[in-house]
Amino acid sequence: MLSIMQIGEHAGIVWRELHDHVEPQTFEELKKATGLDVIQLSAALGWLARENKLSIHENGDEVMFGLSPMNYYI
Repeated sequence: MLSIMQIGEHAGIVWRELHDHVEPQTFEELKKATGLDVIQLSAALGWLARENKLSIHENGDEVMFGLSPMNYYI
């Protein structure tokens, strides 16, 4: 079973992958790039989505994941 701390760490791995590669990626691309399993990656994506840090859209029959544009407050 995953702990909240582990899910947060996995979310950081996914965030860095999306940040470093800029272009949106499929679930399978993220799974391969991060080395996370299906459950770990799903939980990490849920974490990022809940924090409004994830952009999700469909590209044909694939779901693409990217980072949401950052909101900066001055």
